Amino acid sequence: MIHSLKAVVFDFDGTLAIPTIDFVEMKQRAHDAVKLVYPNLPDLNGLPLLEWLDMAKKQASLEKLNILDAMDKAAIDAAKDVELEAAARSDLFVWARTLLSELIKRDITPCIVTRNCNEAVRIVFPDVDEYCPVILTRDDVPIVKPDPDHLHRALAIVGCQPQQAIMTGDHLMDIHTGKAAGTLTAGVCTGEATREEFEAENPDFIATDCWDLFLQMTAD
Repeated sequence: MIHSLKAVVFDFDGTLAIPTIDFVEMKQRAHDAVKLVYPNLPDLNGLPLLEWLDMAKKQASLEKLNILDAMDKAAIDAAKDVELEAAARSDLFVWARTLLSELIKRDITPCIVTRNCNEAVRIVFPDVDEYCPVILTRDDVPIVKPDPDHLHRALAIVGCQPQQAIMTGDHLMDIHTGKAAGTLTAGVCTGEATREEFEAENPDFIATDCWDLFLQMTAD
């Protein structure tokens, strides 16, 4: 099956790297920082950080407040502090470099598509460019996954059609992104989602981790 692939697209935290980000703390710090700029700030309401920020900015815009850039800066600065603190505690899974090298040997391009910042990825994986030719963090794109545009941009760099790629991640968002983009999808049980949660989304593969996924795809 793997011979039909031209690209394997990976999420980063929880997929190639050991997850250490406390997303609850990240959202709370961002909320507290933005509230200093916009006291009428809506609650987090369980939304992911960037989606909540977008909602808050729309509300501020309806109130005709000229604070959108300040809201952006406050939230992203707070989030980045948490990301960098987490990156300092993280590391790649032990098989990550071997896996990426094996893909390259098979003329399959490894890509990283992540909502994390570029700096945090490179703290955890300082030699990432040697193993992964395509890295698109939130700093590199106008809109992040689950919007399929994030994934489509990575595939465009590779020169790869969606049906020649697989989106791989530890979060249900990664499955939603891949399906929206038209790729194959794989859920790995090393981070956010459980096997049962993945089963409910019906991805093409479910694996213990990315190395297990590689073994599944290369089995005779």
